[in-house]
Amino acid sequence: MENSVSVYSPTSEERKLFLARTYGWMGIALLVSAASAVLAAYSGLILSLLRATGGLGMIALIIAELAVVIILSSSIRKISVLKAKAMFLLYAALSGLTLSTIFFVYRLSSVGSCFISASALFFVMAAYGMKTKSDLTSAGSYLRMGLIGIIIASLINGLMFMLGFGSGMFSWLISLVSVVVFTGLTAYDSQKILRASLRADSSDDYRKIAIFGALELYLDFINIFLSLLRLFGKRR
Repeated sequence: MENSVSVYSPTSEERKLFLARTYGWMGIALLVSAASAVLAAYSGLILSLLRATGGLGMIALIIAELAVVIILSSSIRKISVLKAKAMFLLYAALSGLTLSTIFFVYRLSSVGSCFISASALFFVMAAYGMKTKSDLTSAGSYLRMGLIGIIIASLINGLMFMLGFGSGMFSWLISLVSVVVFTGLTAYDSQKILRASLRADSSDDYRKIAIFGALELYLDFINIFLSLLRLFGKRR
């Protein structure tokens, strides 16, 4: 007698629920970040922090933000669903605090128009990633390498600015490449999430995968938005 291996095939409702959770958590994170940014900017909280600590307060926030996302990414398989949700929302709130400074640098109209443009770009590329018949896996590998290049170039440019040799044109080029890379990553991550939905069930493991997928999409969107703002935003 042949041994048969049963492979779980989720129902259409389970697949839709997984996708709804992923994009829903991304939307919730964006709302938390927006609320955190507006509150910090218009209550004077972020200005008070900067006056009291100088740049050290902002550096501490950025370090805390990076620490949370690294811990969440590395421990997502071990922690509970509740803890994963809490850490994701904490990251979104910290991200909002660091984003609050854009209200002092750019005009509100520019912030709004760049947010709308980023939303349109994100929607188009997410739809492409979910609808295309092409396998974006190889493209994702190149995009990840591009992301590493952006990080290295940004660190070098930041160091050059600190030493008084920074280049505005180099910053503009980094922002332009960032738009290309993160719009591409949006399509790649969306396709990856769609594929995950084909195996999704109602277990805690897939609830956490939905949260991690939401984190990836959130990072794609925020970086598209910030890159567009640096390229086209009108300063105060």
